[in-house]
Amino acid sequence: MFLLTPDSGLIFWMLIAFGVVFFVLAKFGWPVITKMIDNRKQYIDESLENARKANEKLAQLQEETAQMLKQAQEQQSKILAEAVEMRNQIVEKAKTEATTEGQKLLEEAKQQIAQEKESAIRDIRREVGVLSVEIAEKVLRQNLKNDNDQMAMIDRMLDEIIDKRNI
Repeated sequence: MFLLTPDSGLIFWMLIAFGVVFFVLAKFGWPVITKMIDNRKQYIDESLENARKANEKLAQLQEETAQMLKQAQEQQSKILAEAVEMRNQIVEKAKTEATTEGQKLLEEAKQQIAQEKESAIRDIRREVGVLSVEIAEKVLRQNLKNDNDQMAMIDRMLDEIIDKRNI
Protein backbone atom coordinates (compact mmCIF):
# COMPACT_ATOMS: atom_id res chain seq x y z
CA MET A 1 0.00 0.00 0.00
CA PHE A 2 2.95 2.15 0.29
CA LEU A 3 2.92 2.63 -3.45
CA LEU A 4 -0.61 3.86 -3.47
CA THR A 5 -0.24 6.37 -0.63
CA PRO A 6 3.11 8.11 -0.75
CA ASP A 7 4.77 9.65 2.24
CA SER A 8 4.39 13.41 2.86
CA GLY A 9 8.15 14.05 2.56
CA LEU A 10 8.15 12.37 -0.81
CA ILE A 11 5.22 14.50 -1.92
CA PHE A 12 7.03 17.63 -0.75
CA TRP A 13 10.23 16.86 -2.64
CA MET A 14 8.27 15.81 -5.68
CA LEU A 15 6.39 19.12 -5.62
CA ILE A 16 9.65 21.05 -5.32
CA ALA A 17 11.21 19.03 -8.20
CA PHE A 18 8.07 19.51 -10.22
CA GLY A 19 8.09 23.25 -9.49
CA VAL A 20 11.77 23.57 -10.48
CA VAL A 21 11.20 21.60 -13.71
CA PHE A 22 8.01 23.60 -14.33
CA PHE A 23 9.83 26.89 -13.71
CA VAL A 24 12.78 25.91 -15.95
CA LEU A 25 10.44 24.72 -18.65
CA ALA A 26 8.22 27.81 -18.33
CA LYS A 27 11.23 30.11 -18.35
CA PHE A 28 13.39 28.45 -21.01
CA GLY A 29 11.56 25.56 -22.72
CA TRP A 30 8.07 26.69 -23.51
CA PRO A 31 9.00 30.01 -25.07
CA VAL A 32 11.45 28.21 -27.35
CA ILE A 33 8.90 25.50 -28.11
CA THR A 34 6.10 28.02 -28.72
CA LYS A 35 8.48 30.13 -30.80
CA MET A 36 9.41 27.04 -32.84
CA ILE A 37 5.74 26.14 -33.22
CA ASP A 38 4.93 29.72 -34.26
CA ASN A 39 7.84 29.68 -36.73
CA ARG A 40 6.71 26.33 -38.07
CA LYS A 41 3.12 27.63 -38.34
CA GLN A 42 4.38 30.76 -40.09
CA TYR A 43 6.52 28.62 -42.46
CA ILE A 44 3.55 26.36 -43.23
CA ASP A 45 1.30 29.40 -43.79
CA GLU A 46 3.90 30.95 -46.10
CA SER A 47 4.31 27.63 -47.92
CA LEU A 48 0.54 27.36 -48.35
CA GLU A 49 0.40 30.95 -49.63
CA ASN A 50 3.29 30.26 -52.03
CA ALA A 51 1.58 27.07 -53.17
CA ARG A 52 -1.65 29.02 -53.75
CA LYS A 53 0.26 31.69 -55.71
CA ALA A 54 2.05 28.97 -57.68
CA ASN A 55 -1.29 27.34 -58.49
CA GLU A 56 -2.65 30.72 -59.61
CA LYS A 57 0.45 31.31 -61.76
CA LEU A 58 0.15 27.79 -63.17
CA ALA A 59 -3.51 28.37 -64.02
CA GLN A 60 -2.60 31.71 -65.59
CA LEU A 61 0.23 30.09 -67.57
CA GLN A 62 -2.09 27.32 -68.71
CA GLU A 63 -4.61 29.93 -69.83
CA GLU A 64 -1.88 31.88 -71.65
CA THR A 65 -0.65 28.65 -73.23
CA ALA A 66 -4.17 27.84 -74.39
CA GLN A 67 -4.50 31.35 -75.84
CA MET A 68 -1.12 31.04 -77.56
CA LEU A 69 -2.13 27.66 -79.00
CA LYS A 70 -5.40 29.16 -80.20
CA GLN A 71 -3.55 32.08 -81.80
CA ALA A 72 -1.05 29.68 -83.38
CA GLN A 73 -3.90 27.60 -84.80
CA GLU A 74 -5.59 30.74 -86.11
CA GLN A 75 -2.34 31.87 -87.71
CA GLN A 76 -1.83 28.40 -89.14
CA SER A 77 -5.33 28.47 -90.59
CA LYS A 78 -4.73 31.96 -91.96
CA ILE A 79 -1.40 30.96 -93.50
CA LEU A 80 -2.95 27.84 -95.02
CA ALA A 81 -5.83 29.89 -96.43
CA GLU A 82 -3.36 32.39 -97.89
CA ALA A 83 -1.31 29.53 -99.34
CA VAL A 84 -4.42 28.00 -100.93
CA GLU A 85 -5.41 31.40 -102.32
CA MET A 86 -1.89 32.00 -103.64
CA ARG A 87 -1.83 28.53 -105.20
CA ASN A 88 -5.17 29.21 -106.88
CA GLN A 89 -3.89 32.54 -108.18
CA ILE A 90 -0.73 30.92 -109.50
CA VAL A 91 -2.72 28.13 -111.15
CA GLU A 92 -5.14 30.66 -112.65
CA LYS A 93 -2.26 32.82 -113.86
CA ALA A 94 -0.53 29.78 -115.35
CA LYS A 95 -3.76 28.76 -117.10
CA THR A 96 -4.21 32.28 -118.46
CA GLU A 97 -0.61 32.44 -119.62
CA ALA A 98 -0.88 28.98 -121.17
CA THR A 99 -4.09 29.96 -122.96
CA THR A 100 -2.52 33.21 -124.17
CA GLU A 101 0.63 31.42 -125.27
CA GLY A 102 -1.45 28.71 -126.97
CA GLN A 103 -3.47 31.32 -128.84
CA LYS A 104 -0.28 33.13 -129.81
CA LEU A 105 1.27 29.90 -131.10
CA LEU A 106 -1.98 29.05 -132.91
CA GLU A 107 -2.02 32.47 -134.58
CA GLU A 108 1.63 32.11 -135.55
CA ALA A 109 0.91 28.65 -136.94
CA LYS A 110 -2.07 30.00 -138.89
CA GLN A 111 0.07 32.82 -140.29
CA GLN A 112 2.82 30.39 -141.20
CA ILE A 113 0.28 28.07 -142.86
CA ALA A 114 -1.19 31.01 -144.77
CA GLN A 115 2.28 32.10 -145.91
CA GLU A 116 3.16 28.58 -146.95
CA LYS A 117 -0.18 28.27 -148.75
CA GLU A 118 0.46 31.53 -150.64
CA SER A 119 3.97 30.39 -151.43
CA ALA A 120 2.64 27.06 -152.67
CA ILE A 121 -0.02 28.81 -154.78
CA ARG A 122 2.64 31.14 -156.28
CA ASP A 123 4.83 28.14 -157.03
CA ILE A 124 1.90 26.32 -158.62
CA ARG A 125 0.99 29.42 -160.69
CA ARG A 126 4.60 29.83 -161.75
CA GLU A 127 4.77 26.17 -162.72
CA VAL A 128 1.40 26.43 -164.49
CA GLY A 129 2.66 29.55 -166.28
CA VAL A 130 5.89 27.85 -167.30
CA LEU A 131 3.98 24.74 -168.39
CA SER A 132 1.45 26.88 -170.27
CA VAL A 133 4.22 28.73 -172.08
CA GLU A 134 5.92 25.43 -172.94
CA ILE A 135 2.65 23.92 -174.13
CA ALA A 136 1.80 27.06 -176.11
CA GLU A 137 5.26 27.05 -177.63
CA LYS A 138 4.90 23.42 -178.70
CA VAL A 139 1.40 24.02 -180.08
CA LEU A 140 2.51 27.14 -181.96
CA ARG A 141 5.52 25.34 -183.40
CA GLN A 142 3.31 22.61 -184.73
CA ASN A 143 0.66 25.02 -186.05
CA LEU A 144 3.06 27.56 -187.46
CA LYS A 145 5.41 25.36 -189.40
CA ASN A 146 5.31 27.54 -192.47
CA ASP A 147 5.77 31.29 -192.93
CA ASN A 148 2.24 32.02 -194.16
CA ASP A 149 0.67 30.55 -191.05
CA GLN A 150 3.05 32.59 -188.88
CA MET A 151 2.19 35.85 -190.64
CA ALA A 152 -1.56 35.16 -190.38
CA MET A 153 -1.19 34.53 -186.67
CA ILE A 154 0.77 37.75 -186.12
CA ASP A 155 -1.84 39.77 -188.02
CA ARG A 156 -4.64 38.25 -185.94
CA MET A 157 -2.88 39.05 -182.69
CA LEU A 158 -2.15 42.62 -183.72
CA ASP A 159 -5.80 43.11 -184.66
CA GLU A 160 -6.92 41.79 -181.25
CA ILE A 161 -4.52 44.13 -179.41
CA ILE A 162 -5.68 47.12 -181.41
CA ASP A 163 -9.34 46.22 -180.83
CA LYS A 164 -8.76 45.96 -177.08
CA ARG A 165 -7.08 49.35 -176.93
CA ASN A 166 -9.78 51.07 -178.86
CA ILE A 167 -12.47 49.85 -176.59
